[in-house]
Amino acid sequence: MASEREEFSVSGPLHLDVVNWDNADHRRSVAACLVQGVYILERDRQEKRQGDEALAPPWWKFFNFKLYRQLVDDADSSIFGAVYEYTPPGCNSNELAVKCPRYVIAFRGTITKGDAFSRDLELDMHIIRNELHFSSRFETGIQAVRSVVATFGSSNIWLTGHSLGAAIAMLAGKTMAKTGVFLEAFLFNSPYLSAPVERIKDKKVKHGIRIATSVITAGLAFASSVKSNNRQKNLSRGSSFAAISRWVPCLFVNPADHICSEYIGYFEHRKKMEDIGIGAIENLATQHSVGGLFMNLLGKDSEEPMHLIPSAALTVNLTPSPDFKEAHGIHQWWRPALRLDSKTYLYS
Repeated sequence: MASEREEFSVSGPLHLDVVNWDNADHRRSVAACLVQGVYILERDRQEKRQGDEALAPPWWKFFNFKLYRQLVDDADSSIFGAVYEYTPPGCNSNELAVKCPRYVIAFRGTITKGDAFSRDLELDMHIIRNELHFSSRFETGIQAVRSVVATFGSSNIWLTGHSLGAAIAMLAGKTMAKTGVFLEAFLFNSPYLSAPVERIKDKKVKHGIRIATSVITAGLAFASSVKSNNRQKNLSRGSSFAAISRWVPCLFVNPADHICSEYIGYFEHRKKMEDIGIGAIENLATQHSVGGLFMNLLGKDSEEPMHLIPSAALTVNLTPSPDFKEAHGIHQWWRPALRLDSKTYLYS
């Protein structure tokens, strides 16, 4: 039996019968619903719900999108993503070019039900090991993004995803940004791999830990760069980090969600370091992870940390969450009357 959360008529934002594309709340809500559409596409596949029994279509049809393409994982045949085409009735081409997304590429996160769970869990481990870019799922996803951009251009193309799907969307966005293509992105509860410093209540202790971590990280980065075999790699990484700083994805996090909440401190701390005159240390530290630097010093190659980004429009949901499931869930992001704190952080 289907969960009420799967049915748009019960759980969807029915109040958004008219979407104002200039409204940030509307844009966030639609992007989240399109991700939910991918979740339900996979649940429909698992439950063999077809035709009138399928629950996924209302999640995009309500906003005048149509399903352009499903993205299927070749490892387990699960549906992990979708490409949507916006086809509003009576919208002229000029209005479409200015206000409306033309195509949206959306990626779901981990599903704990059905036969997709083991593959999703495997990819969650890839995130922890900073190896998501080696997975066939990411390769399928980035190929879809490149295909859409090559066919329709890069303007008014959106990327969106939740949790594991946000990690895929972020990696795809960074990959495209390195080629000079900056896609609008809506990333919900994207994983940030770090000790849960943000959960410390004492602000002075928290700030002290972050300063110490920045100094250690910057020191390790400098020591790593001194080694001749690492110098070129670090120069390349610094150049790459600066190059993608023009990409400003919309990042949505909940402070009660330890999977993504460290993004709050990541950006706030960088601003504080700039304010006290030691922003140069943080600008170096913010490009690296301690684990990766230790690997470099041991003579082992480490990839650029997937979760680190130079710039973002960060939105924090300050509405109290009763539990972790709610704090990490996609449903929170289309609810009306949320208490949100939004700030834009630009790398310089």
